[in-house]
Amino acid sequence: MAASHDDEGAAPSMTSPDDETNDGLDTAAIVDLLGALAYGELTAFDRMAADARMAPTVTLRAALSEMAAVEMSHYRKLVARLTGMGADPFVAMAPFVEAVETFHARTEPRTWGEALVKAYVGDGLAADFYREVAAFVDASTRDLVDEALADAGSSAFAVREVGALIAADPTAASRLSLWGRRLVGEAISQTQRVAAERDALTQLIVGGTGGLAEMGQLIARITTRHTERMTAIGLSN
Repeated sequence: MAASHDDEGAAPSMTSPDDETNDGLDTAAIVDLLGALAYGELTAFDRMAADARMAPTVTLRAALSEMAAVEMSHYRKLVARLTGMGADPFVAMAPFVEAVETFHARTEPRTWGEALVKAYVGDGLAADFYREVAAFVDASTRDLVDEALADAGSSAFAVREVGALIAADPTAASRLSLWGRRLVGEAISQTQRVAAERDALTQLIVGGTGGLAEMGQLIARITTRHTERMTAIGLSN
């Protein structure tokens, strides 16, 4: 699904996301959204490629490396859109570097199992958040976000491999469940940090949800999907 660049520089109204306007605040929020996602995809590529070295077999290493390559292709499309909007993609990504790197520094996997759960749970949480925010932007940007967040087979891969680890060692389930909870805590902490620092993005979310009260419902939806994801991978939330 290729994203159109015919609406370069366009931004949506908060009350009608499919209507294009020239609202500067909305444009800034879209640049923030795409910048955050682009840096996330870039980091997912190099982290996933590095984690592939922990794979116990060449087959698994190759599989995770292939998934990393998909993340890079998504990154390139996001950079192209930012450039088409007249934004410097590296300037757009810069505000999110510290939060993303802090998250990864605090959640460095030590085992193959932890690497799998991080790729599955961590990426899933991020995808849920970005999709929620993308509901408030124009259709073209929303399509691009959906494309960048498309599952390249990593979910099925993680579920299968974590299942195999638990089958071989049932005690792994409790350790990986704790790890999953740690990932969630760090992800929420860094997301709150970004929201506090990026006014345009925060206003887009608050405006799109209809107010702070509805923000709670957004968080509840993300939490519910996280619980479902943990159950699917055979871990307790």
